[in-house]
Amino acid sequence: GKRFITHAFIVQHQEDLLQGLGRVELPNALARKYPNADKEWGWQWAFPATSHYEDRETGIKRRHHLHETVLQKAFKEANDKYMGGNFEAAAAKYEEALSSDPGKSTVFFYLGNSYDNMFKASRIGEADNDAYIQKAIANYTKGAEQDPNPLMRKRSLEYLVAAYGSDKLNDPSQAEPLVQRMIQLEPNEPSNYFVLSKIYEDAGRYEEAEAALLKGRDTKPNDPAVFAAVSGYYNRQGDFPKTMEALQKAAELDPTNPQGHQLVAVYYWEKAAKDHRLPIPQKKEYIMKGIEATDRALALNKDYVDALTYKNILLRMEGNEEKDMARRNELYKEADVLRNRAIDLNKKKASGVS
Repeated sequence: GKRFITHAFIVQHQEDLLQGLGRVELPNALARKYPNADKEWGWQWAFPATSHYEDRETGIKRRHHLHETVLQKAFKEANDKYMGGNFEAAAAKYEEALSSDPGKSTVFFYLGNSYDNMFKASRIGEADNDAYIQKAIANYTKGAEQDPNPLMRKRSLEYLVAAYGSDKLNDPSQAEPLVQRMIQLEPNEPSNYFVLSKIYEDAGRYEEAEAALLKGRDTKPNDPAVFAAVSGYYNRQGDFPKTMEALQKAAELDPTNPQGHQLVAVYYWEKAAKDHRLPIPQKKEYIMKGIEATDRALALNKDYVDALTYKNILLRMEGNEEKDMARRNELYKEADVLRNRAIDLNKKKASGVS
């Protein structure tokens, strides 16, 4: 197999030679034919043990190949530190595992992520802190290229993109080609297009952001989660009609899930309650559409507390706009019934009564 000779092992071998050591055991015929070959690099172990043993027959001190259990122990200890959130100790152990076996490509993501967790965006400009994110990037890059597990290669690439994101290095020029590579690898994965869309959005390139978003939508046109993501983009852009169009589509594609309808209701409530520029007729229209959405949610789950709560609020908003006092009182009474039912259901839930 391919030999990986690290700088640390070169130094170790040179020190061994200075002490009269540095010999490996060779087959007898070779040892007789080439008496000094046992000291040459070509015959040294790629991963020598950290301690010597004494050859019983010759009395010569040599190193064995590093035992696999040593590598496994370092990797296991690193994983334990990683799972425990001790990322500094984990990084040190992963580095130890890699120094013993530079070809252990399964380490790269976790080593990169350990450094990533040590990095603090609030301390950008401090040399030690900046070194952490650069080490994270270097190891994510290796993981994306070398990890034998395609899922881990993908994850390494995703975290590499995030390292260049707006909450870390904020370098879209580095992130964009990485996401384009993700799209080439998985052209039918909508989340890749959504990441690209967000890069363009953060850079103020809104036409490109929308184009990437719609490409992502079209890869899975029957996935409600895709339309939920689309609605998030339009909501950030302040485009209420397109936001609601996407949310309605998401709800339609998941007809047995009351949460989709309830989310539609929440958006109509928020728009009617908080946008004081709305003309009264449009405000009333949004209130009624919100009530209709809660009705669809309650038709699927009559004990859906969120839907009961929002219908209560929306009915009161309808009542506030009602000029007929008798009708207004009817709406308030209906709202009271829903509010009290929601309160009772919450009490039962808190007490463990089903």
